[in-house]
Amino acid sequence: MAPETPSNPHPLSDFDLHLVNQGNHERLFDVLGCHLFEAGARFAVWAPQARAVSVVGDFNDWTVGAMPLVKHDNCGVWEGFVGGLGENERYKYAVEGADGAVVQKADPLGLAAELRPNTASVSTSVVRDLPQPDYARRMAYDQPMSIYEVHLGSWRKHDGWRFYSYDDLAEHLVDYVADLGFTHIEVMPLHEFPYDGSWGYQPVGLYCVTSRFGNAGGLAHLVRRAHARGLGVIMDWVPGHFPKDAHGLARFDGGPLYEYADPKKGEHPDWGTLVYDYGRWEVVNFLEANAAFWLEKIGMDGLRVDAVASMLYLDYSRDEGQWVPNINGGNENLETIAFLQRLNANLYRRYPHAAVIAEESTAWPGVSRPVDQGGLGFGYKWNMGWMNDALDYISRDPVHRKYHHREITFSFDYAFDENFILPLSHDEVVHGKGSLLGRMPGDDWQRFANLRAFYGFMWGHPGKKLLFMGGEFAQASEWNHEGELPWVEAEQAPNRQVTDLIRTLNRLHSEEPALHQQDCEPGGLQWIEGGDAEHSVVAFVRWDSAGTAPVAVISNFTPTVQSYRVGLPRPGRWTCILNTDSDRFGGTGVGDALSAETQNEAWHGLEQSALLTLPPLATL
Repeated sequence: MAPETPSNPHPLSDFDLHLVNQGNHERLFDVLGCHLFEAGARFAVWAPQARAVSVVGDFNDWTVGAMPLVKHDNCGVWEGFVGGLGENERYKYAVEGADGAVVQKADPLGLAAELRPNTASVSTSVVRDLPQPDYARRMAYDQPMSIYEVHLGSWRKHDGWRFYSYDDLAEHLVDYVADLGFTHIEVMPLHEFPYDGSWGYQPVGLYCVTSRFGNAGGLAHLVRRAHARGLGVIMDWVPGHFPKDAHGLARFDGGPLYEYADPKKGEHPDWGTLVYDYGRWEVVNFLEANAAFWLEKIGMDGLRVDAVASMLYLDYSRDEGQWVPNINGGNENLETIAFLQRLNANLYRRYPHAAVIAEESTAWPGVSRPVDQGGLGFGYKWNMGWMNDALDYISRDPVHRKYHHREITFSFDYAFDENFILPLSHDEVVHGKGSLLGRMPGDDWQRFANLRAFYGFMWGHPGKKLLFMGGEFAQASEWNHEGELPWVEAEQAPNRQVTDLIRTLNRLHSEEPALHQQDCEPGGLQWIEGGDAEHSVVAFVRWDSAGTAPVAVISNFTPTVQSYRVGLPRPGRWTCILNTDSDRFGGTGVGDALSAETQNEAWHGLEQSALLTLPPLATL
């Protein structure tokens, strides 16, 4: 017997509809979508151009028109109530567009979905019943931040092929990351997406926790378990584009709605996807409320916003004549700028503990400057320039590095222009690039030594840190999202010793104030030597905010032991607290017991100096 369609006992309020119409409903997820009550389910969906909308599902044999919704003409929302409907019912909206064609769409604000390749939304009260999140840590600029980036589908698998559930990951991933000393886990997108090979970056259900690993309750448990171990959780968030799948947002009510109508603005040439219409307040509201959903309901501590450059530039990956200039004749998307500024200002007002992080690959000014100072308002920006230059440098044969010394030092010129995170992300270990270890030159010993020296340099460099999974044990092969990490390698001596190095670097990053307090402040850096290309040596000092506990960082990027005098900012005995060439980490052990008393001999513009023995391919 099919459920009844009684009059709506839980209608949307006039005030809710007013806010939806204005594009100002901060809790849109509590209003639109499917919401369960004791007597059944209320459905509400925005489809202003539609002629008719009905709910279809197993409960009415997917009969179009059997359970019609009623339109609120003032805002384009269709609403209705289906009696007797409870948990885990599959449903879609049958939308008759202005052209008379009927398409069946998943719920744009659906909170659960079928496991792919099926595409229906699923009724649930799991999200509504989630407890208020207990956040782990405030993402302050003067606090340590070392992020472990993970693709949940390929970190580990049961029997090498079956996904770990959110509960499995709460038990195993969280303890693993905490043991390594990272402060945060960053998960690649977990909103619902149809194609595994997109890694989540072509989402269909922005409000829907992907069913690959369980449900929203399972993910919230994973986040709370991380919080209990002192870890924050960041999720990659994709507000820049969406795929054209028939059940998704594309031409939702028979014409462009969520996407720009003009394909020169509304289609992304690189990815074959559609671009959100940031000039439409209802769409902006949809995206902004979604960001709030992940922070408030699931308990995420931050969002890393994907592909910001593609959103900012109207001519991004477009040839001449294939893009539309803005009203000033420029290539900036002024609507995107307004959206990002509104998004960040509102999120930081409502969730001051959180961090909103931009993956932005250009020299756009003020990405992490506050909105009231003319910036975009992000908390942090990925330092893609550092990543590209530093990886190019460390991938070169050491004999050639002196000709490319600027690649390893140029990032210091702009290290404090933004609040930077130094990323070694998933994008650097796919598509033929090989693994980080695979990019290192030389024989096996030199490759591991190069990687260890590079990690030491990275953890000493100003900026927060991010490392993609597998990098912590020097995975030899390129990342394969269809498999799992090669955990057998992690047990081998040279790989296990790299893991020990990462653990030690993370401990020092947290324990030594100089290595984190002024990551985003120019006072946190003092040069010792940045121009010695001939010897491929880089040396600098990191300062804590009190100026009492400096740490010197000295890298020798040649395979030769060097006797090297360095200026130091304080007289007295300096002790080596980490040597990436230690035999403990698989190195030669040169300099393991290193300490040095300064001499009253001016060097590198400093009054004190010490003669050090620099190990080969190492950072002290």
